[in-house]
Amino acid sequence: MQSAAFSLSSIPSLKPRKLGSNPSFHPIRLSSSSQRHDLSRSCNVVSVPSLPKRSWSFSSSSVLPLRTWNSVPSDSKADRFQVRATAAESSGEAENSGGLTNTLVLGLLFGLWYLFNIYFNIYNKQVLKVFHYPVTVTVIQFAVGTVLVALMWIFNLYKRPKITGAQLAAILPLAVVHTLGNLFTNMSLGKVAVSFTHTIKAMEPFFAVVLSAMFLGELPTLWVVASLVPIVGGVALASVTEASFNWAGFWSAMASNLTNQSRNVLSKKVMVRKEDSMDNITLFSIITIMSFILLAPVAIIMEGVKFTPAYLQSAGLNVQEVVIRSLLAALCFHAYQQVSYMILQRVSPVTHSVGNCVKRVVVIVSSVLFFKTPVSPINSLGTGIALAGVFLYSRVKRIKPKAKEA
Repeated sequence: MQSAAFSLSSIPSLKPRKLGSNPSFHPIRLSSSSQRHDLSRSCNVVSVPSLPKRSWSFSSSSVLPLRTWNSVPSDSKADRFQVRATAAESSGEAENSGGLTNTLVLGLLFGLWYLFNIYFNIYNKQVLKVFHYPVTVTVIQFAVGTVLVALMWIFNLYKRPKITGAQLAAILPLAVVHTLGNLFTNMSLGKVAVSFTHTIKAMEPFFAVVLSAMFLGELPTLWVVASLVPIVGGVALASVTEASFNWAGFWSAMASNLTNQSRNVLSKKVMVRKEDSMDNITLFSIITIMSFILLAPVAIIMEGVKFTPAYLQSAGLNVQEVVIRSLLAALCFHAYQQVSYMILQRVSPVTHSVGNCVKRVVVIVSSVLFFKTPVSPINSLGTGIALAGVFLYSRVKRIKPKAKEA
C-alpha cells in the first residue's frame, strides 16, 4: 500500500494556498516517496487511504506570522561588507608593509650618503695634504666617475639616455659650474681644515637667495631673510676664531658656494622645456663625463702630468698609499652624489635640504675627531649658529608668500 501525505486542512486558519508571483516562503510538503514508504513501514505507521493527497503551506498572511531566515544568505549586505572589510584589511597590511620597506630603504640611503661623504672628505684631505695639485685630484675624481657611468650604461644598470645636440648645449653651462664648484672645494680642502671648509659652505643658502633674486626674479620672504642672519653671523664668528684660517682657503670655499648655487639656478633657467628635461641621475652622469673632458686638458696645462709613480717617488711619497686613497676618495665622491640624487627622487627638496644640513654636521664632527682639529669654544659656537641657521632656512623655505588680493 502506498503511503499518503497528511494535510492540516482541519485548521481553518491554515488553508492550502497557491503560490503567488512573489511568495515569501517555499511550501513545506510531505509527498509520497519510496523513502517515506520504507520509513513508515519500519516504524509501523498506519496510513489512511481515505484522505486525499494534499500539500500544506504556511503563508505570510496566516495567523502565525513567520519570517524567513536563511542560515547562509548568498547575496546579503553583511557578506559584501565582510568581503570588502577583508580586502581593505589585506590592502592596509600591504600598504603598511610597503611603507615600512620604503622607510628602511630611505634610511639606508641616508646612512650611505653620510658614510660616503665622511670617507670622501677624510681620504681627500689625506691626499691633498701630501699631493698639492687640486686640479689633478679633481680630474681623477671625474675620471673615476666617468668610468663608473660607462659601466653602469654598458651593463644596463641604468637606462642609457639618448642625448640630442640641443640638450648637450643646455647641459654645458651646468657642467662648467659643476666642474668649478668641485675644483674650488678641493682647493679649499687643501688649504684649511675640513671642518672650516664645510662651515663656510654652510653659506650656500645665502648665495642661493641672492642668485635666485637676481636671475629668476624669486624674491625671498621675510622669514627666509631672517634665517640668513644666523648663517652669515655664525660663519663670520667661526672664521675669526679658526686656527687654520687663510684667505686662499676661505675664498676658495666661497667660490665653491657661488658656483654650486649658480648650477642650481642655471638648471632652473635652462632646463625648462619638457623635451630637455631628464632625471637627476642621468643629468649628473652626463655632467660628470663633460666635466672630465673639460678639466683634463686644463690640469695638464696648469699642473702637468704629476700623478705618475715616477713623480710620486721623486717627491718622497708612498705611491701605493697615495694612489689607493685617491681612488677611494674618487669612488666615495661619485657614490655620495649618486645616492644624494637617489634620495632626492624619493623625498621633497625641503626634506633633502634638512638631510643635507644634518650631513654637514656629521662631516664636521667626524673630521674634527679624526684629524684632531683644535677647536675653540667660540669657534664651535659660530659653527653651531651657522648650522642652526641653515636648518631654520630649510624649514622656512616652505612658507609661501601670501597672494595679493586684487
